[in-house]
Amino acid sequence: MADGQTFDVISLGRSGVDIYPLDHGVGLEDVSTFRKFLGGSATNVAVAAARHGHHVALVTKVGNDPFGRFVHAESARLGIDPRFISTIDGDGPPTPVTFCEIFPPDNFPLYFYRYPAAPDLLLTEADLPLDEIASAPVFWATVTGLSQEPSRATHFAAWQRRGRRSHTVLDLDYRPMFWDDPAQASTQVARALEHVSVAVGNAEECFVAVGERDPQRAADALLERGLDLAIVKQGPKGVLAATAEERIEVAPHWVEVVNGLGAGDAFGGGLIHGLLSGWDLRRTVEFANVAGAIVASRLECSTAMPTTAEVEAALAGRRSES
Repeated sequence: MADGQTFDVISLGRSGVDIYPLDHGVGLEDVSTFRKFLGGSATNVAVAAARHGHHVALVTKVGNDPFGRFVHAESARLGIDPRFISTIDGDGPPTPVTFCEIFPPDNFPLYFYRYPAAPDLLLTEADLPLDEIASAPVFWATVTGLSQEPSRATHFAAWQRRGRRSHTVLDLDYRPMFWDDPAQASTQVARALEHVSVAVGNAEECFVAVGERDPQRAADALLERGLDLAIVKQGPKGVLAATAEERIEVAPHWVEVVNGLGAGDAFGGGLIHGLLSGWDLRRTVEFANVAGAIVASRLECSTAMPTTAEVEAALAGRRSES
C-alpha cells in the first residue's frame, strides 16, 4: 500500500449471494443440492484484488437480513475491508440472490433475484467515502450501477469527486435484464465514459458503450472518448488492450471450463494488480487473462479467486510450453 493511502482499491457496486448448483448439466428444476457463495461483480473484483495482497474496500449496500450479515462476514473473511458495506434501514428490499445453471463449457444461464430494486442500487451520495474514493490508486465501478436511481447519481457523484485521474476503471458489465432498453444503457455509459480513464468489456458490451463490435474499432472509439486504456475481451480469440501509444493482443489461456461466470471478475483483479504494480501492458494483460482462466476452471466466483502465486505458476507453465 502506498504511503499516505488508506486503501489501494475502492470498488463500488453490486453485491449479494450466489446460489450455485452442485448438479451440473441439468436445469434448476432438477437440481437437488446447492452451495452459497459471496457474489456480485464489484464484490468479486474486490476479493480478487485482495487475493493479490492489496488493501481493498467495497462500497455497497445489503438488506437487513441473514444474507446481508453473510455478505458482511464473508467479505471480511476474504480480505475486504467491510466498513463501507451499509445495511438498509427497516424493511427495505432483501439482499439479492443469484442462481445459475451450469452446462459446460459455454452455457451458464443466470437468474437474478433483485426486484423491484436491490439494496446496492439504493446507494446514495451519503453512503460514499468520498475522500477515500478520491485518493485511492484504483477506483472500480460497473455499468450495472447506472441502471437505476439513486445509484446512478451516486456513481456520478463519486466520479465528480475523484476527477478523471489514472486508474478510474469502468467495467462495462452490461446485463440487459437490469435495463429498460439498450438505448438507455448506451446513453448512461456514454456519460460515464467522460469520467473514467480505463474501460473493460467484451464485444457486446463495447457495442452498447460505443456502437462498435469489432474489437479494433471498439478500442479506437473508447480511446477517442479520452480514455488512457481500453480492454476488449474476445473470448476464444483472447484479449485486445490499447492505449494511445501501444496495442497488444494476448492469446487465451486454455483450461477445462467448469463455470465461466467469475472469469471476468478475476481478470479485473489481475488487471488491478498489474496497474498497481506498475507493470507494462503486456505483462498486466497476460496476468489478468490467466487469472480469469483459472477461475473459469472452478465452480464458484469469490472463493475461487487465485492468489498471485497461483497465477504466476500458471504463467510459468504456459511459457515452458511455448
